[in-house]
Amino acid sequence: MGVGELTEGSTGRFDTAVADLDDGRRVVVRVPNSPEAAEELAAQVRVLRALSAGVRGVLPFRAPEVLGEAGLGSSRVLVSDLLPGYRVEAGHVPPGPGVATSLGAALANVHAIPVSVVRDAGLPARSPAQVRDEAERLLDRAEATGLLPFALLRRWSTALAAEQLWRFEAAVTLGGVEPTAFLLEDTDLGPTVTGLLDWHGLSVGDPATDLRWLASAPTAADAVYDGYLSSAHRAPDARLRDRARLYAELEFAKWLVHGHAAGSEKVVADAVALLESLAEGVGETALVSADAVDVDDALARVGRMSDATGEIVDTSMQTDTYDPSLMSMFTQDTSEDDSHPADQVTQPIELSLFSPDEAATEPAARPAVDITEQSDSHEQDRDDSARNALRRWTATD
Repeated sequence: MGVGELTEGSTGRFDTAVADLDDGRRVVVRVPNSPEAAEELAAQVRVLRALSAGVRGVLPFRAPEVLGEAGLGSSRVLVSDLLPGYRVEAGHVPPGPGVATSLGAALANVHAIPVSVVRDAGLPARSPAQVRDEAERLLDRAEATGLLPFALLRRWSTALAAEQLWRFEAAVTLGGVEPTAFLLEDTDLGPTVTGLLDWHGLSVGDPATDLRWLASAPTAADAVYDGYLSSAHRAPDARLRDRARLYAELEFAKWLVHGHAAGSEKVVADAVALLESLAEGVGETALVSADAVDVDDALARVGRMSDATGEIVDTSMQTDTYDPSLMSMFTQDTSEDDSHPADQVTQPIELSLFSPDEAATEPAARPAVDITEQSDSHEQDRDDSARNALRRWTATD
C-alpha cells in the first residue's frame, strides 16, 4: 500500500492523504485539524450515510462513499473513496456554456433531491419565514454595533421587507456551497460535473444560498443560471437572483458581527472598511430588481386573482455561516428594450476578506463602481412581462 499527501497547496482545515490499497482502490484519508473542522467532518459522515443508493442513483454525478472511520486521539479519521476530476474557483469560472452551465445544472439536481431525505435523516430544516427572520436578526445585530453604513441598512431593510422576495419554495440545499465543492471532467459534451465532495451543509432551505458565490463570478452568472433553469425540477423562481445577491452582501455584515462579538478591533476595522466600500459601490440602488415579475404579480395583472399574496410554503433551510471567500457582487441584468435606457451594470467589487483566524493582510484596492438607478418601466411593458411570466408558469404544470 502506498500513501501520499493530497493537497492543493493551500492551508486547509483538514490533513488529507491519498492511499493506494492492495486491492487497487485509491482512498482519501482525512483528519480535522480544529474542533470546527471536526464538527464539519462529523456532519459530512452523517449526510453521506443518509444518501441512499436510490438517491445516489438519480444524481448525474457521484458523492463520496464512506469506507470507514477510526479514532485518532481526541479526533476522528475518515476514509472515503477518491473521486477523479478537477475543480474551478469561483473567480475562474469562465462565462458561457461549459463549466458554468454544468455547475448550474448540478445545483439544480441537488435541489431536486426529495425533502424527505433530509428530514428523515434529522438534518436541519427552516421555513422561508425562519430564513427571513434569521436575516433580520443578523441585520439587527449588525446595526447594533453602530458601525453599519446607513445606505446598506436601508438597502437590506427594504429587501427584507419586500414580501415578494420571500415567496419561494424551500428545497434541499447544500447550505451555501462553493464551486470548488464540485469535481469536473472533460467529456465529449465539454466540461461536466462528475462529482460533489462537500455535503456537510445538506439541509432544507432557500436554494438561493447555493448561488450566492456568483457574487465572485459575475461574468459567469448568466450561464450558471441558464444551466440551473434548464435542469430545474420546479417552476422558475423570479426572485432567486435577488435573494442570492442579498445573501452574498450579508456576508459582510456577518464579518462585522463576528469581529464585534470576538472583541477583535482588527476584524471590526476590516469589516467596516469592506462595508463602506460596498456601500459606495451599490450607492442608492435597490437590491430587489424592479423589472422582475413573479407569478402573483402576473396573475393579478391579467385579472385572474386579487392582490392577496397567498400562503408561503412552509418548508425549510439551514443558515449559512460567514464565508470569507466572497469577494465581489453580482452583475445586474441588462435589458435590450430600446424604449428604455440600458440597465446599468454593477461591476464586481474585488474585496479580500480576512479569514476567521484574523490573518493580517490588507484589503484589496477598491475600484470605483458606476451604478445608477434603473428607470421605471412603462405600465404596458409591465403588463406584457406579467403575461409572459404567467405563460412560463402555466407551461410548467
